[in-house]
Amino acid sequence: MSSPDILLIVLDTQRADRLGCYGHDRPITPNLDRFAAGGALFERAVSPAQWTIPSHASLFTGLYPTAHGVTQSSQSLSSGRPHLAQVLRQLGYETVGFCNNPLVGVLNNGFKRGFGAFYNYGGAFPSLPRQSNPWPWPLNRVAETYTQFLRRISYPIQNFFGQSDLAFRVSLHAFLTPLWSKMANFKGQNERSVDDVVQFLEEREAKPADRPLFLFLNLMETHLPFWPPGEFIDRVAPYFRDSKEARTVLRTWNREAYRWAAPLAEPLSEMESRVLNDLYDAEVAYQDDYLGRLFAALAARGRARDTLTVIVADHGDGLGDHGYFGHAFVAYDELVHVPLIAHWPARLAAGARVATPVSTRRVFHTLIDAAAPTPATAAVVDEVLAEDAPNVRRLSLRHTLNGRDPEAATAFSEVYPPLNFVRAIETRQPELLTQFRCLATRRAVVRPVGAAGPLKLIHVDGVADALHDLAADPREMDDLLAQEPETVAALNMALEQMAQRVEREREAQPAGAAVDLDSDELLRQRLRGLGYLE
Repeated sequence: MSSPDILLIVLDTQRADRLGCYGHDRPITPNLDRFAAGGALFERAVSPAQWTIPSHASLFTGLYPTAHGVTQSSQSLSSGRPHLAQVLRQLGYETVGFCNNPLVGVLNNGFKRGFGAFYNYGGAFPSLPRQSNPWPWPLNRVAETYTQFLRRISYPIQNFFGQSDLAFRVSLHAFLTPLWSKMANFKGQNERSVDDVVQFLEEREAKPADRPLFLFLNLMETHLPFWPPGEFIDRVAPYFRDSKEARTVLRTWNREAYRWAAPLAEPLSEMESRVLNDLYDAEVAYQDDYLGRLFAALAARGRARDTLTVIVADHGDGLGDHGYFGHAFVAYDELVHVPLIAHWPARLAAGARVATPVSTRRVFHTLIDAAAPTPATAAVVDEVLAEDAPNVRRLSLRHTLNGRDPEAATAFSEVYPPLNFVRAIETRQPELLTQFRCLATRRAVVRPVGAAGPLKLIHVDGVADALHDLAADPREMDDLLAQEPETVAALNMALEQMAQRVEREREAQPAGAAVDLDSDELLRQRLRGLGYLE
């Protein structure tokens, strides 16, 4: 049995409820829906975090945020914890990344570790594959040499803006957002990256491959600012072009980055809600359109049947739900209920739908498990991961697909507030920090209890705060905390056990490799409130 080619596609900021295969009533994702119908769809996939940095760290390590320690943009992934790409490279894989998110592709945070080639489409000077440049070879070579020089200058500056509170707050000014979001390719070049992936796969198909492929693709299409092509706006929001009010709303929200991750001082107006929800859907439709080309290229490959493709979101997005916008502070489902689709024609039956709640951090275990089907490759995993190797086989989602979930249908989220946004709010509207409890660390557990479920308990700074029946109340509007004391007790126990486990995993990080928590007193206070620090 040979190792499959593996594609990991992360749809950044993609809500599950805006895809047709997850029940959205707008027919805007025909390509994703067809692709999902050909594989296995996890109906209740739960992201371990609500924003990019900790969520990607979990995808790359298989750990919850407290355990891997990367909860802020100023932190780096421990060098002592093997990265997914590192493990797959040790297993003989060619490892290639195509990334549109500058927090993943530009920041010097260890997320690119293990990739033999990593193409970054975000930032002021992207690093693109040479074949994507239409210029003749001599000019291509000169241009690449020049951009490499500029990259060495620009990347430290971009790191500074990503990790400095002061620089970040300056960048949130309404006059600066349109400048840096376009000139610095904040959302990358998503359609171009997909076309480059298609070309890469076609070129690789034309020559004999001596090793399997691991390809990582991050798409930022559904993140603010919204600017999809007009044809997709016309399809979803035909009123938009003729409405000055609608255009003003979009222009305002696109210009003011501060709004992208802040609680709402007052509810969105009817027009604001309509425009922002519709333009989000237009971006989803646009993304689906060019993903169709990628799916066609995958189907045409000689190894199509033996290619494992996993599509997942790092997190969702709030569009005014529950009084919040963006994805900074809460654990509601619009942020942590994400799509998770596995497609592997040789091994997975088409049309499977899995209702069991699962954590998307288990993508790490699933991909390594699939990549090591023989005793020889399993021995490599044992050597690379050491005492963690048994978890790879235990936590692989193949067990859940077979009806034997190793985590008892339990998934968690940890919501550490991004401190750069906290401090931005502190500067502009400090009263909102208290009103919306923006300094609080939140945890949520999703699991069935008895015959009911899935149920979701949310803790705020270690205290039970809300209980929701996700089946009967998918928008989480009805709090059952006072009505279900026994259920609350059961879920409290699950959260306590989880906290103990992640603390043990954090302590097991190799000496000298753990993240230095002393650099951020606010973060230490939050951990102390949870009982993690004395």
